[in-house]
Amino acid sequence: MSFRSLEGKRVVLGVTGSIAAYKAAELASSLAALKADVHVAMTPSAVHFVGPATFRALTGHTPLTGVFDEIEERTVAHVALVENADLLVIAPATGNIIGKIANGIADEIVSTLAMAAPCPVLLAPAMNTHMWTNPIVIANVDRLRNMGYHFVDPVEGRLACGYEGVGKMAPVERILEAVERLLLGAARHDWEDVPVLITAGPTREPIDPVRYLSNYSTGSMGFAIAAAAQERGAEVTLVTGPTEMQPPDVTRLVRVQTASEMLEAVRNHFGSCRVLISAAAVSDFSPVKSPRKLKKLEQEGERRTLELHQTPDILAEMGRQKQNQILVGFALETEDLITNARQKLEGKNLDMIVANSAGEGEQPFGPGPSKVRFLTRGGEDHPLPMMSKQEIAEHLLTFIRERFLQRG
Repeated sequence: MSFRSLEGKRVVLGVTGSIAAYKAAELASSLAALKADVHVAMTPSAVHFVGPATFRALTGHTPLTGVFDEIEERTVAHVALVENADLLVIAPATGNIIGKIANGIADEIVSTLAMAAPCPVLLAPAMNTHMWTNPIVIANVDRLRNMGYHFVDPVEGRLACGYEGVGKMAPVERILEAVERLLLGAARHDWEDVPVLITAGPTREPIDPVRYLSNYSTGSMGFAIAAAAQERGAEVTLVTGPTEMQPPDVTRLVRVQTASEMLEAVRNHFGSCRVLISAAAVSDFSPVKSPRKLKKLEQEGERRTLELHQTPDILAEMGRQKQNQILVGFALETEDLITNARQKLEGKNLDMIVANSAGEGEQPFGPGPSKVRFLTRGGEDHPLPMMSKQEIAEHLLTFIRERFLQRG
């Protein structure tokens, strides 16, 4: 795999105490080979795995190993090192360093650099599977993602502790891909001027003036697709339900609340789009709204019944109306994933569907990693390994481009 030159870019590499620290040496060497100006900082634990002399030889700069190290006189090292940096990469990123950054703790050089960094920060986690899936680590990672930190999620494999599972630091090539994207932008503009309509987030169906029915969707998958498409040159219209996440900068942003509002927005823009990617989690039912706030029942244990009616099936309607548009849906299933996803694919007249599971152990909602598969009307079944939603978005756009747009 070839990468573009990083000449003129200053990259600070933070190395923490993990057996994967040896891969950081390969990463430093690769960045230097791409002509980046690489500076390394190491936690006290990291030096037990790889010596500072290794990084000095690879980068030409003496690594910082403590907050009180000096780069030159009259400078504060932890400020000076990142002050003019284009990117801070922390690889490997242990559960410890992730927790410290997420909670504002800066008690050694790498966490201090992260706090002082005015540039983007990219983390490549590496840890035991049970640590990676620990609710505390998940919450810390989600918190950092929501604050704009970038991640190259760990991969599945044999870990140093002997376990098989997700937690192994991503290959250096994948980290370099993320570095290149953050420093130089998209390598390709293969969606130049293609009008794309994307839906994202949940909808809210009001019960009364203060309550509503909704779901756990955060909009992260749809937002990742919209950001990647915009970066690759597409003309993106993003229709989003209410979400706490900040939507990406796109050509056109339309905010809605209910399924009916989302349907109206999609109808308004469908005729001018070439591709519709429906990543929104639209509520299936909407209650008959009470004009007044519902009060608690006087009798304890007494039940209240909500009358529900089915919301419009946006994707099915677009499937009936489509002419030359490419329709891409999403299927989140708790059982019989492929069978149910294929039924939606055929029943709604889609060109392809992205299937993922909401079964036990899966975490489809939120900004964390997911495992999906692409199913097409032609019978293709293209599974992807566990990866970040940003990586899924890139794979999806490439897949659509190669399978559908280049033929049309």
